[in-house]
Amino acid sequence: MKKTADPAQCLAQGLQALQLSSTLQAPLLAYLAELQRWNAAYNLTAVREPVPMVIRHLLDSLAILPHLDAGLLAPDGRLLDVGSGAGLPGIPLALARPGWRVTVLDSNGKKARFLRHAQRTLGLANLEVIEARVEDHRPGPAYDAVISRAYGAVESFVAVCGHLLADHGLWLAMRGRLDDNPGAALPADRVVRAAIPLTVPGLAEARHLLVVSRLPAGSPHSP
Repeated sequence: MKKTADPAQCLAQGLQALQLSSTLQAPLLAYLAELQRWNAAYNLTAVREPVPMVIRHLLDSLAILPHLDAGLLAPDGRLLDVGSGAGLPGIPLALARPGWRVTVLDSNGKKARFLRHAQRTLGLANLEVIEARVEDHRPGPAYDAVISRAYGAVESFVAVCGHLLADHGLWLAMRGRLDDNPGAALPADRVVRAAIPLTVPGLAEARHLLVVSRLPAGSPHSP
């Protein structure tokens, strides 16, 4: 991807590189504009310059789409973004896939206020905002997948979100560089199904999607 100082051009190039529709350009830029405006007062993200925000927030969030589309989440799937902060990756994913039912969860009041504002401003009918601690959230139907970009250790993410996930569901941990055995600290009944390298246009850093699931009952490795 060619370097540019124009966030709109950077986003257009990134969407093309990810083979995503150019129709996402306008709503993603609208979301970016609101994030920049609120960030000035509420400090929602440490990344403040427009082009780095496009790369590190929007394109980083969207880089997982081909893998989710390839079978990790059904076209009408329920996805929970834990510790969503400013809505990443949940809001870009909800914009890109209106058939998904996306929930963004954060316990921080100012971040939850921004999430509700973005939901209204962008007209996201498929987005739900929850202001709560992960441990306290009790959904109706369980989620098909739980995702996070910023939840610390993978084993902690898996442990704290277990009650939110359907039996067939997946934990999706967005990470940077991975250890040789990223699932070493997981419980015996949890398994890393895949460690998928991601290519984020414009970002020369290691990025991965770690896919974790429960072992089926009766598996030789289950307790």
